[in-house]
Amino acid sequence: MPSATQTAAKPAAKLFEFQSQLPKLPVPALSETLPKYLRSVEPLLSKEEFAETKKIVEEFGQSAQGRELQKRLEARAAEPGRANWLEEWWNDLSYMGYRDPVTPYVSYFYSYKDDKLRRKPTQRAAAIVRAAWAFRALVASEELAPEMARTTPLCSHSYKYMFNATRIPKKPSDYEATYSLDSNTHITVARNNQFFNLDLVHNGQLLSAAEIEQQLDRIVERADSTAAVPVGVLTADNRDLWADNYQQLVESSPQNAQTLEKLQSSAFVLCLDDTKPVTREETHRVFWHGNGSNRWFDKSLQFIVCDNAKAGFLAEHSSMDGTPTCRLNDYVLDQTLNNKVDLGSTTVRSDLPEPEPLRFVTPPKVVRSIEQAADRFNKTVGQHQLRVLQYEAFGKDEIKKLGISPDAFVQMAIQLAYYKLYGRSRATYEAAATRKFLHGRTETCRSVSNESVAFCKLFETPTASPQDKVAALQAAVKAHGAYAKACSEGKGVDRHLLGLRLVLKPGEEKPGIFQDPAYANSCHWFLSTSQLSSEHFEGWGFSEVVPDGYGIAYTIRKDALIFHIAAMKNDFGLNSDHLAHYIKEAATEMRATILAAKLAAGPKL
Repeated sequence: MPSATQTAAKPAAKLFEFQSQLPKLPVPALSETLPKYLRSVEPLLSKEEFAETKKIVEEFGQSAQGRELQKRLEARAAEPGRANWLEEWWNDLSYMGYRDPVTPYVSYFYSYKDDKLRRKPTQRAAAIVRAAWAFRALVASEELAPEMARTTPLCSHSYKYMFNATRIPKKPSDYEATYSLDSNTHITVARNNQFFNLDLVHNGQLLSAAEIEQQLDRIVERADSTAAVPVGVLTADNRDLWADNYQQLVESSPQNAQTLEKLQSSAFVLCLDDTKPVTREETHRVFWHGNGSNRWFDKSLQFIVCDNAKAGFLAEHSSMDGTPTCRLNDYVLDQTLNNKVDLGSTTVRSDLPEPEPLRFVTPPKVVRSIEQAADRFNKTVGQHQLRVLQYEAFGKDEIKKLGISPDAFVQMAIQLAYYKLYGRSRATYEAAATRKFLHGRTETCRSVSNESVAFCKLFETPTASPQDKVAALQAAVKAHGAYAKACSEGKGVDRHLLGLRLVLKPGEEKPGIFQDPAYANSCHWFLSTSQLSSEHFEGWGFSEVVPDGYGIAYTIRKDALIFHIAAMKNDFGLNSDHLAHYIKEAATEMRATILAAKLAAGPKL
């Protein structure tokens, strides 16, 4: 059965070495947040709208209600035993209580570089499993070093939800279940919409890569010779519908409860897909959502290997943000692509048991539910457009030579591209980590500023000089860097304002700041962006967060920039292809302008 992830009985080791020393997420002063909020909304409003918003915000800051809400939030943060004042609210509002399907709306994926050493899919899968298991051993022993931001340790709490963990559907909010790493040494393997239990330890000894490969070959042969009702697609459904169908599944047969327990307690899922994607869009589609059935979308970790040995990874986002899983996948790829992975003996033991099929009993009512879930899944993914831009003119190394932060450069390229496409700037979300605080997760870095808007306008002014354009770019980059730094210090705008909203008691009047249209408009993320980078990735991705917006996941490699641009196909007329075109144009123009300004100024610039 699921157990709490707290391991207080164990002595603190490297992974959790600094947990007791981490500061708590601060509650910023109203005098810090409100002026910052005004600066963030000003470029999104007309002069008249901003004047009205400024009046409302200043009144809130001076009001007894504003002081009282701030006092309540500070009291919550100071409660004994509360690790993080935001954690419970955020996990419920953004994840566990969110009822849209986790795929494509919550989960995120990584696309791997090809493994030139392993062209056979089950051979590559076996190497990935061995490498992932080595990382799991470091987590289990707590010998994995904690992540650091230069010399500052980051919170390791989310590693407790990495392996042997799953999301469980429930109304009105889901919950996370974790299982013992010591007593659950099996993985789940998916093939042809069927699931198999594969224990990686036999007679006390870890299976070698050769043995895992043989077991996977057995699974492929068996699964491909039979068909099964695609139960996995239920996990791709609306969470309330999945919660109902989960209960229906459990009540249909005691065997289903046992099957679910085995699947949910596994270390991770390995999906062996029978597809052979070629283009970047095809591969991203496979790893983002696949066919909806050869997955168990509730599991924290799913490694995916296709029949042409293309590979990737899908993460359930609820309890883990991107940086820990990026670290895991970077480790797996470094180990496999550079042939560092310990594959074990080449001898295959003759007494390995056959992998165990995980069977579900599916009476007609369950089959109907599965068919309906599949229809909804196909409709949802069919409503999405995707473009992958592999920009190979330059990457991180060249951007640094230009004297600009690579992330800020890309953010401004996205801003300029959107301006080129729509003639205006709109609210933009960039994920910023707050993991230097205990149980910290993210804050919103608001990428649009007065400086970024001025930069976009000047770059679209043909008579402006390269020097003036570069000065505007540098000002925009500086403003972005300052806001991003404040976010990492727990002093952004959005989480604080959310907290002030949530400490309102039932029946209390909502403050004017939250009734003001500027607040909702400034939180309507026409651009939802995030960076996760590894030299081993061929990109990563997620969806948009509003029907009239884009989701842009980007990877900054030494020699390339990779963008996954997702949006819905609807009446808003969004076009991922056009936005990709303008991102490429913007990045090229920005570099050319910087070089032109340097050339005009001579060697001193």
